[in-house]
Amino acid sequence: MSPRPTPRSAPRVRPGPDDLRRTFEAVPARTSRDGEPFADSWWGRAWVTALESLSMDGARLARGRAYADEGQVAAITVTPGRVIAYVHGSRVRPYRAELRLRTLTDPGWDTLLDAVAARPGDLSALLAKEMPYSLAATAEGAGVRLLPAADDLDPSCSCPDHGRPCKHVAALCFQTARLLDSDPFVLLLMRGRGERELLDELGRRNAEHSARERPAAPATPSVAAEEALAARFLPPLPVPLPVPPHPGQPPSYPDLPGARDPLGLDHLATDAAARAHALLATGRDPLAGLTAWQDAVRLAASRPTAGLTATTRALYRELAYATGRTTTDLARAVAAWRQNGAEGLAVLDTPWDPPAGPFDRARPALAAAGHPRFTPWRNHLTHPNGSFQLRFGRDGRWYGYESDPGADDWWPRAAPDPDPVAALQALLAGDSVPDGFDADPSYVR
Repeated sequence: MSPRPTPRSAPRVRPGPDDLRRTFEAVPARTSRDGEPFADSWWGRAWVTALESLSMDGARLARGRAYADEGQVAAITVTPGRVIAYVHGSRVRPYRAELRLRTLTDPGWDTLLDAVAARPGDLSALLAKEMPYSLAATAEGAGVRLLPAADDLDPSCSCPDHGRPCKHVAALCFQTARLLDSDPFVLLLMRGRGERELLDELGRRNAEHSARERPAAPATPSVAAEEALAARFLPPLPVPLPVPPHPGQPPSYPDLPGARDPLGLDHLATDAAARAHALLATGRDPLAGLTAWQDAVRLAASRPTAGLTATTRALYRELAYATGRTTTDLARAVAAWRQNGAEGLAVLDTPWDPPAGPFDRARPALAAAGHPRFTPWRNHLTHPNGSFQLRFGRDGRWYGYESDPGADDWWPRAAPDPDPVAALQALLAGDSVPDGFDADPSYVR
């Protein structure tokens, strides 16, 4: 196989809608020298030879080559059996030049693909965008003509010249030779099949060919079914190790530049050890049903809020980052969790429409206790001054919330109660559950 020279310029390709249509952008004009072949590769020159054998008029071919040299051939579209482009001639309006050629039959493709699959060197050459001469010769010997001859080509053009080919089709053919220089799969597409389909099929056939040539593996010795199913003595399992009385302590995490806060990692590792210990001792994990957000809130709520410790700050930042929330969101959720765990968090996050019954009886009960008329919205009852709110949970209890007047910034405050009047009295009395801000929201910034 002769080496393929580097093409003078490789046309850019605009992807088509599928593997059976490729459009190549127009290439700029080039300066050719007398006697210089138009194509660099042997298969490109074979294409030019087919064109020259098709024509009986050397003047038309020379004019077509000049058009191609001058960059007068617009974008070229290649599909199975057809090459089309608009060519600028002496008039302002370009002509539509087209060249048809025969596609291979299915048996012909089988012959060609089997020949390539049986020769790994030919397959490697195709992958390197080269057309092995041995491949074309092998296909020719099997009756499959890959490179065209004059009787394969059928030119047509919208110009008034009835030459075969006219100078516009000749220009298209010369420019097509440059496409073949850069990618021999263009020729295979003209013959009927796209590159992806061919590579998939060649890979399959090459694997089958390799499998046929690979020596058979030695037979695996068989065992009689009676022997395989015979009863055997199995030693007893070892006694499980006793569950340690306490969870283990996590390792010490170094404070490295760019790493996560070691205090936050220590807290997460301690919590994971406690859950693992509970699973060993009881056979179940009571926290397995929590969502990522619920588990993050639970972890934050497990920290004491007395004192603005560095560990608590670091933990809030880590958990807020991991769940895509702000530290303020997390602190508000911690206050809800401390009201009543996951149910308290659901009251904070999810408004709902309660059925008639306890919710409808709450407003008369509050009015009878001397409180002003509350404004209802879904499961919320809001005090007229905008500072206090009761939320009805799905567990049938009332949860107290507080906000600055008119701020609509509600925070869980009082412990829940089945009686709305008692829940409101606890809220007004300041019987608040500890929140995640420790009375100073600035510490989580």
